[in-house]
Amino acid sequence: MPDLHEIIADVAGYLLATGRQLVTAESCTGGWIAKACTDRPGSSQWFRGGAVVYTDELKMALLGVQPRTLAGHGAVSEATVRAMACGALDRLGGDVAVAVSGIAGPDGGTLDKPVGTVWFAWAARAPGGGTEVRAAVHLLAGNREQVRRQAVVAALRGVLGS
Repeated sequence: MPDLHEIIADVAGYLLATGRQLVTAESCTGGWIAKACTDRPGSSQWFRGGAVVYTDELKMALLGVQPRTLAGHGAVSEATVRAMACGALDRLGGDVAVAVSGIAGPDGGTLDKPVGTVWFAWAARAPGGGTEVRAAVHLLAGNREQVRRQAVVAALRGVLGS
């Protein structure tokens, strides 16, 4: 498993070099991405903060995810993480956002969304206005801790492509 400190060093360097700040919107990772960022001294130069939105109610209240998005697609979906990432930019500021929602287990999985299904979205303010958003789904293996750790790594690696 990759070393989080090395990945954070890369993320910090990238954000500092581009003059941008990161915000997070986390569900299944429970703030682990933000913790990994703030473990690095000087992170206040490139990390603005984040929201842990484990429930649908908080996804709506704090990030502006629409009830119809959650009802139509579920919390673990492309539509929801895209809305979470855009909501994080709109409500928390920053220039780049990462959002994560998944099923870490050991239960909660379904045939369509088995344990280990994790959706990611990265949103970035585009030059000249607007927001660019991309999303990806990963099916991660392992126990709850392993799924969550892999999700943190994938989320941070995705920031490097923002």
